[in-house]
Amino acid sequence: MDDVVVLGAGIIGLTCAIRLLEAGARVRVLTADEPARTVSRLAAAVWYPTHTEGDPRVLAWARAAFDELMAQAADGVPGVARRPTRMVVGHGADSAPWWAAAVPDFAVHSGEWRFTVPSAEMEVYLQWLVDRVRANGGVVARGRVGRLAELGGQAGTVVNATGLASRVLADDPAVFPARGQIVGVANPGLETSVRDEGHPRGMTYVHPRSRDIVLGGTFQAGDWNERPDPATTVAILERCTELVPELAGARPLWEAAGLRPAREGGPRVEVDAAGLPGRTRLVHCYGHGGAGVTLSWGCADAVAGLVGEAHG
Repeated sequence: MDDVVVLGAGIIGLTCAIRLLEAGARVRVLTADEPARTVSRLAAAVWYPTHTEGDPRVLAWARAAFDELMAQAADGVPGVARRPTRMVVGHGADSAPWWAAAVPDFAVHSGEWRFTVPSAEMEVYLQWLVDRVRANGGVVARGRVGRLAELGGQAGTVVNATGLASRVLADDPAVFPARGQIVGVANPGLETSVRDEGHPRGMTYVHPRSRDIVLGGTFQAGDWNERPDPATTVAILERCTELVPELAGARPLWEAAGLRPAREGGPRVEVDAAGLPGRTRLVHCYGHGGAGVTLSWGCADAVAGLVGEAHG
């Protein structure tokens, strides 16, 4: 029997599995979809706690993930880089956000916040995470469950990292989709990420990567549509070009839409007192919305601590 079954192989499930393996647990990751097919693959994945409330737990998770990802960038982990960033805020720029304490070089300029954060190219990074799970003795297996109770007796602990599926699996009506649409264009040589979360026509961001630039975006709560909308693509291109004029004339290389696993009240990271059949403990880690990468390693640390306490 496994010590832990981690249900879900997106960014949250894989980082939780790695931390548990590093703590000495025997871990099996069970996933309905290949990691490269999870919604995590669509993340622009530039550290930023978007649409996230700044309670002390969230700040601690964000800081831990920031530190881990920056260390990985320094170590040359595939797909991870340090990304200079400009956030256009206009009036109110003099007030630092709650998360500034996690970012050493945060500074206020005229109408902008400027800082350096880690970023990850998810197609490459997800595979690196899978490889790290396996290198540490973990197993990644395909499987679909209709109820969490089906996993009772299969491990000492089940970690539920199923994201949006937790609306049904954990019977949690606070979970809802936050649809995001993005567009990829060729990179004319840009290195700095630029954001305008308060743009009057919708959140706007320009995130350079090694081979392209991710342009966005949308945050459409309650929208289950996973097909890109052509009119939205046009609007994203217009807003991003206004923000970064160097993008003038850019043509889409690709378009994508995905459903962020958001949750009213923020992420749920806790032990479920009810547990599962067969005296199996249950730990939840879901509801990260658009901040999965931003909170990933911090939440993984928290989950490893909860599992350790339960086994202790």
